[in-house]
Amino acid sequence: MMEPKSETEPAILMEFKVRDAGTEASLEETTEAALKQIEERQYEAVLWSKGIPEGQILKYGFAH
Repeated sequence: MMEPKSETEPAILMEFKVRDAGTEASLEETTEAALKQIEERQYEAVLWSKGIPEGQILKYGFAH
């Protein structure tokens, strides 16, 4: 999680996952799982509590 230094900059949420070949058919599936985890665990709630609106929060999922 990266918080903006000014109100005009976006906050960034990142989730990194390693592909499990037994349960995920592709890196795309792993990336989708990373984004789903951000949503399910409500990582953005910390940013909301600091006054950062949803529109200023960028969410990235990375897979390897």
